[in-house]
Amino acid sequence: MVPDRYASADAVAQVRLSPTPPPAAALIQVFGREDSQETRAALRFFKERRLALQFVDLRRKPIAAGELRRFAERLGAAALVDTAGRAWAEAGLGYLRMDDTELAARLLADQRLLRLPLVRVGNEFAAGRDEAGWKALLQRA
Repeated sequence: MVPDRYASADAVAQVRLSPTPPPAAALIQVFGREDSQETRAALRFFKERRLALQFVDLRRKPIAAGELRRFAERLGAAALVDTAGRAWAEAGLGYLRMDDTELAARLLADQRLLRLPLVRVGNEFAAGRDEAGWKALLQRA
């Protein structure tokens, strides 16, 4: 008599083959600088939740024009600017009026003006340190 653990090859094959693979998690991308406290907070936030993420260090690899355009389309260029930062004050931009296209061009030319971190989860976007917003991104994705 054969023990139950060796019941049949068909039963083993049914266990091994699953009808549908598990859904793939949305890709989490964090754009920032390693020396930025806000960027480190974002990385820590996602790592504490044991989520796989891709970190793009803007000192080593500047953000692509298309990627910056996607953030600006979703959030608006004004939301991407760090108006309290030293780079903004040094450039004297506080006294200028710019529309979104001019502001996006400035951000692409000088990425020190960006409000970090920039977080993308699937097709959802967030800028700056906003843990409540990151939680909402994870729920929507």
